Order: sequence, then structure tokens, then C-alpha cells
Amino acid sequence: MNSISDFSFKFNSSVKFNFDGGDLTSDSGALLIEEFMHVTGIKKLFQLFKTKDSAVRFHTDADNLHQAISQIFLSYYNDYDANELAHEHVLTTSLNKDRIASQSSMSRFFSRADGTTIKQLNCILTELRRIAYAIKRPEFIVFDLDSTLLDTYGNQEGTAFNFHYQNVGYHPLLCYDALTKDLIGAELREGSKYCSKDAADFLEPIFKEYTESYPDMNCMLRGDSGFAAPEIYDLCEKYGISYVIRLKENNVLRQLAEAKLKDLKTAVDLNSLDYACTYGEFEYQASSWKHPRRVVFKIEKPYGQMIYMYTFVVTSMKSEAQQLINAYCKRGAMENFIKEGKNEFGFRHVSSKSMTVNANRFLIHALAYNIFNLFRRFALSKRLRNCNANTIRMAIFKVAGKIVCKSRYKYFKFCSNCVHKSDIIETYINIQQLYVQLNE
Repeated sequence: MNSISDFSFKFNSSVKFNFDGGDLTSDSGALLIEEFMHVTGIKKLFQLFKTKDSAVRFHTDADNLHQAISQIFLSYYNDYDANELAHEHVLTTSLNKDRIASQSSMSRFFSRADGTTIKQLNCILTELRRIAYAIKRPEFIVFDLDSTLLDTYGNQEGTAFNFHYQNVGYHPLLCYDALTKDLIGAELREGSKYCSKDAADFLEPIFKEYTESYPDMNCMLRGDSGFAAPEIYDLCEKYGISYVIRLKENNVLRQLAEAKLKDLKTAVDLNSLDYACTYGEFEYQASSWKHPRRVVFKIEKPYGQMIYMYTFVVTSMKSEAQQLINAYCKRGAMENFIKEGKNEFGFRHVSSKSMTVNANRFLIHALAYNIFNLFRRFALSKRLRNCNANTIRMAIFKVAGKIVCKSRYKYFKFCSNCVHKSDIIETYINIQQLYVQLNE
């Protein structure tokens, strides 16, 4: 909404401001990610999305999905933001409309979502991977499996108290590729579900996709002790996926590592060491396992402490114990991926009373995250490629622009004093040089 009222500043009474600037935008740089989606064919994937709606609408489901994702790119997560953005030039230009869908249209769009649309969104995520791997296929995939808590408020379906987080909310499963930061899979779950509950069912379509579509890729699964479940080990072995999963420490495991502990204590006492560690391995079979498995471990005496710390990891890999422990410990980077999704892509915005609607919203935000991450990897200037999403938004997207319409062209005139002009130009050139060859 425009306002013709003037506002004065006390620090300088001769300075005033209002909201009557005319054809301006604060998001000019977002045209770059729209160009990226067009060049790579990502926009065509939105046509795969259709709700069970027989009405003929000006704002189609595909358009609404495109709008929702574009708003997320710009940090406009709420449905009511669409009202203020009704004539925003970047969004209307991207959607090729005079006016984007209003808050009521977007809210109705989300309310029509159901279990079928969840399948469609997962299909779009799969097709998005095909595009990413057509640009550059990785040789190795590290599946980092984890869960998190999304806060809920009021009487929302599926919300429950989670003992681990000591709070009320949803408890979704997330699977990232640790090397590319891509979100491979996401599933919203009730708040009371334990980490590993239904995790094997969540992973199986992912494993099946990779073993069938990308059989030449080496894949590894990492997970913390919350995912130390025999059904997950069995699933990995079924599909030939290597795994390193932490085990919860117990008396049996400590007894099997007793010999290494004695050696470590002797070394500490004889050499007056303040820090020391040792590695080892053994074959172990819990009562719920079908067969024995290799367990590697680390025993560590931290600086300034008398207590010895244990790390036990069950694995199907043959590498040395120290290498496997180090490989497991690198999964801590996933916490940063989750924080970026929650804080910078609105994963927390699951405010509907219906859990099915919230599951669809969650996947749409996950889809926006993945598209943005592909843009970051394949198009962004080298100087900004390792930055977080908000830094990229401020440098590339949040650029003031003046819109000048002529008979044949619509010009977005970026501000003259743009600090990141070279990054914007480099990003544009990178996009134009992209080539995507999909195998049908």
C-alpha cells in the first residue's frame, strides 16, 4: 500500500520520507534466480503440481507454486505478504502478470493441498536432482540423516511434546547431501515420534532412486545414535549403501573396548599426558541384529579432565577406525544446514491447523531451499558462493532498482552505487553459460 503522508526525523527536521516513490523495487537482483530457473528448465517442473481443483482460475496452481517459491527467495514467508506485494515489479515480471495472487488466493491454494500434492512435490524434488546432476554429477554422496523440532502454537494437528527437545512442535526428518548441501529428502512428522521411527521407510525411496538412476555413484549414510536401528542397517545393506552410525554407549560396548582403555590409561600415567586418545574395533551383535557388525571406537581423555570419553560407531566400511570416526564427526556441519533452512528459508512456517497442509508448506520451503542452493553452486559469483543465504540476498537480491517501461522493453535500472555490481554481472554471465543435457 502506498502512502502520501510525509514523516519527519528528529535528528534533522529538514529530512522527510514517504512511500510515494513510484516504479521502484528493492529486489531487482532476484531477476537473476528467475533467469536461472528459466535457463535450467526448473520453471517447467512447476507444471507437475496440480491440486484437486476443478475450478478454472486466473492464478493457476503452477503459478501459485512459482509465486510461493519466489516469495521465499526474498524472505516473504507469510501469505499476507502477497497483498503488499501485489504489484511488486520483480514478482509480476517473473510470473508475467499485472498482479500476483492475493493473500486469500494463496491461503486457498495451500488449503487445497493434500496427500497427492505431497507426492507431486517429492516428484519435483527428484526431477530437480536430475537437472542438478545433468549440470554436474558428483562422484560421491554422503547422506546426512537427522531430525529437528519445528515449534507449533495452539491446537495444531499432529503437534506433541518431544522429550529430546523438551518442547512442543513437529519432529520432521531431514536428509542432506553433506558435500553439496542439497536437501535430498524431507518429511514432516508428529512431534512425539522418536528419531528412528519410520526412518527406514523415509530412506528407502531415496536409496532406490540413487541405486537405479545413479548406479555409478558411491553413497554413504551418516547418522547419530538416534538412528541406531537394525532396520536402517538392513536397508543400507540391501541397497549397498555404506554407513557410519553412532551407537549409544553401554556397559557391553565399554567392556569390549576395555583392553584399549587400559593401554590408554597406562600411556597417560607414564607420560603425564593431559590429552590422549586411542582407536580400536571389534565385532559386535546386539540382540536385535540379524548378524554381527563391525564397530569402531575412540577413547579420549580431554584436556583438564579425568573422565574418559567413548565414541562407538557401527559401520559397513573397511577403512581404518580413525578415518571412520573422523568421517562420522564431520556430520556436525549438517546442523548449520538445518539452521539455514529454519532461519533463512522459513521451514518454521507451519502455521496451519491441518498437518497435511503444513507438510505441503514444509516441502515447498524445502524446494525453494534446493533451488536456491543450486543457484548458489552453479551460478553465483565465486566470491559469494560459500556465503549463507541472507548474505547472498543482501548482496545480490536486495538491490534498489528503477523500472522504466518503453514501447518494446521494460528496463530494471539497478542503483548506480551498487557495491556488488561485479558479482551481479559475473552471476549473470555464469547463468548464460549453463548447459543442461537431460537424458530422457
